[in-house]
Amino acid sequence: MKRLSVLAIVAIVAPTAVLFGAALLSSPAIADVTARQEDVAQRGAEVMPFSLAATTHIFTKTADGGVQQVITKRHDPKQAALIREHLAMIARQFSAGDFEAPEQIHGNDMPGIAALQTAQPGELKIQYRDLPDGGEIVYRTHEPRLVAALHTWFDAQLSDHGHDAMAGHDAGMMHHHHSMDSAAAE
Repeated sequence: MKRLSVLAIVAIVAPTAVLFGAALLSSPAIADVTARQEDVAQRGAEVMPFSLAATTHIFTKTADGGVQQVITKRHDPKQAALIREHLAMIARQFSAGDFEAPEQIHGNDMPGIAALQTAQPGELKIQYRDLPDGGEIVYRTHEPRLVAALHTWFDAQLSDHGHDAMAGHDAGMMHHHHSMDSAAAE
């Protein structure tokens, strides 16, 4: 008798769950996110010289800013060279207060960008370095408003890049910060 009850519940609940799941997947909010990710990928291909599909963007928030990495999904020296070239250029542009590239990809209302553009000389330190399969940009500031802007900007990029991006973890970032401090001292 118990078996019949469980089967009856499954027979009632399973179709409801399937219908609810299908409705959720076709909801306007999810469709909007997917459409935005497709638009960002298309515009990104016009700005970024490397393949978005062949790379992963990693955004790691830190207490004093964050680290943006782009690495190849599979060891690909050609894509890695394109990543390095692009990120080094972006780091130079950002250091000069020029955030036009992310605006071209993500739009003029990209969360966090307006606040980053208000950074005064010396408030936001930006350093690029090569990684074995790509590159990274380290952002550091002592200004809470700029830390918040970087974190907001990272969140927006994670959303916009979808499955081609991931959040990093702050653990182990002391090495990167130490390396940045050592490089600045040299």
